[in-house]
Amino acid sequence: MGSLLVASAALTIAMSIAAPARAQSRTVPPERSAAWNDATTILALSALGLELVMPRVFYADPEVTAGWKARWHISVFAPIMTLATLTLVNEHHLKSSFASPLPGCDDTNPYDYRCQGYGMFSSQSFLAFSALGQGTGVFLGDTLKWSDGRFNAGAFTGEVGIPLVLAVITAVGRTSGDLETGGQVWASAGVGAVIGLGTGLAYSLMQRPECGYSGSLLCW
Repeated sequence: MGSLLVASAALTIAMSIAAPARAQSRTVPPERSAAWNDATTILALSALGLELVMPRVFYADPEVTAGWKARWHISVFAPIMTLATLTLVNEHHLKSSFASPLPGCDDTNPYDYRCQGYGMFSSQSFLAFSALGQGTGVFLGDTLKWSDGRFNAGAFTGEVGIPLVLAVITAVGRTSGDLETGGQVWASAGVGAVIGLGTGLAYSLMQRPECGYSGSLLCW
């Protein structure tokens, strides 16, 4: 009986000095910047819009009329709408499939209002860099195939230079505003750039920049 009392007392003392159990601490997500969200959306749409209104610049065949020419093509809606559609599909379907959490979100705060949504793929980053890829593809096709390698600074600025600036600012803004992680942003940018480059090259190589023999500025 005595030994039983001693054992019970020892167990009670051991339990009383044991470290108390602690619940898993909750991760506090950062505040998302609404200003950066709006700005990057506008920048991404501007990059795509620029590719829509940018003319095809090419060096005309000397047998027809020598010199630099610019033509606007209605057919550019095909690659532009393709990229816009892919962005919408990502926003409404692919993000939930990947379910990549936003910065500062984990299993300790699934219901926090700052964790409602996913970061992969970043729609703004994808759209901005796909527009850059589209413009780069068109510039390469028009320069290497239709202009025999002649470089035009205006075409480069409109198709590549300005979209590059808009795309980089978009990517920086998404991370600066804690809207997505750096990995999510730049992975989205890479995928967008590759897809945009493919559509731009395919379009520019299949669609001649000249409007037939009419010499019209607008090609149907």
